[in-house]
Amino acid sequence: MKNGPLAVVGASALWGTAGTAGLLVSADSVALAAARLVIGGAALGLLARAGIRRSFRPGLVPAALAVAAYQLCFFAAVGRTGVAIGTVVAIGSGPVFTGLLSWALHGRRPSGRWALATTAAVCGCAALIVGGGAQAGGQMVSGVLFALLGGLLYAFYAVSAARAIEQGAESDAVMGVLFGGAALVMLPVLLINGVGWVGEPRGLLAVLYLGLGTTALSYILYGRGLRTTPVATASTLALTEPAVAALLGLLVLGERLAPLSIAGLVMLVLGLVAVAVPERGRGRGQGREPGREPGRETALASQP
Repeated sequence: MKNGPLAVVGASALWGTAGTAGLLVSADSVALAAARLVIGGAALGLLARAGIRRSFRPGLVPAALAVAAYQLCFFAAVGRTGVAIGTVVAIGSGPVFTGLLSWALHGRRPSGRWALATTAAVCGCAALIVGGGAQAGGQMVSGVLFALLGGLLYAFYAVSAARAIEQGAESDAVMGVLFGGAALVMLPVLLINGVGWVGEPRGLLAVLYLGLGTTALSYILYGRGLRTTPVATASTLALTEPAVAALLGLLVLGERLAPLSIAGLVMLVLGLVAVAVPERGRGRGQGREPGREPGRETALASQP
């Protein structure tokens, strides 16, 4: 898989810094998410403008809508369940839905090792956040349903992007289509919520970092990682995000990890390592990367 897993981990590490950066902003979470997506999506669209026409696929249109809808579902979830539970359900369910969608839509059955490693990583993610002692608010059932829908939407646009890259589309252009389209959808949300807070120096710096760093740069890395990394594997590696967020809380914000959180962090890291290390000795049809014909380096690997 070459350096694909490292690119995905790098992207996820950037995502994990978003929460700490967001603390510098006085805006509400929906406005912040909209501004992040508008700036990041515009940057991705501009960077990939030359290749967007060549790489456009009709299936990317609903995927772009899914990118925008994910943001709305995520914040609807955390508003009902609390940040901790909403986050762990949305992020933790993503790898499961990704593996299942890849299997259902493209016939790529995940391996037993992927299933075990993903289970360990998801359990570690849950222990990491639950160990923090966060309390959920009311409307739990609807909040969890929104979070699950968010995880499904993430899986859908990840699988759609991977499919387009497998078919020969440029990864940067695919991300430009997805996030440029989502930026257009989220622009009215940003305007409705107001943009006065962007005039504050800290707010401007934070939102530029969130848009250019944790969205544009991270999804360039993620897309390039998908060139050679199975999308189910990439989705599990994306669980690096809560691990980085927890470490930043510990090192930068002075938060303390409970023993359960420490155990969850260890379990999460072990699961990520297990799924990132290539398997050896797999039979034909299990380890071959579809589309990786001689000379075609931009194709996507098969599901693990």
